[in-house]
This record gives sequence, C-alpha cells and structure tokens, in this order.
Amino acid sequence: MSDPMTEIARKRSTTGFTASETRDALVKRELAAERAAFDAKTEKLRALRLAKEAADAQAAMKLAAEAPPQKTAPVKKSRAKKTK
Repeated sequence: MSDPMTEIARKRSTTGFTASETRDALVKRELAAERAAFDAKTEKLRALRLAKEAADAQAAMKLAAEAPPQKTAPVKKSRAKKTK
C-alpha cells in the first residue's frame, strides 16, 4: 500500500495542474469563439463590399450606355515650316 500522505500530496499537486489546464482550455475556447465571430464579420463585410462594387460598376456601365457619344475635337495638322 502506498503512503496516505503521499497520495494526499499527489492529489494536491495535480489539482493545481488540472485547474490550470481547465482555465487554459476555457481561454482557448473563448479565443476560438472570438476568432470565429471576427472571421464571420470580416466575411460579411467583404461580401457587402463586393456587392457594392458590383452595383457601382453596373450603374457606371448603364450611365455610360445612356450618355450621348462625346464629340472629339478635330485633330489639327501641323504645317511644314517654310525654309528661306
């Protein structure tokens, strides 16, 4: 049989470690939950930004199609200089 004092000491020493491990596991779960929430928010914002960019591009194309064609200025031809 093992010594009861040794068993008590062993239980006390492992109790601190198990409490620490429990806290560590809890912190890791909380960090994982926060990271998942942050990633979800980022993905949502990215989707909104891409949708806005697509809508803006569509509006610009529609506006360009409806606008009358712009007249370009006539190109001036350069004259050759006369030599004396």
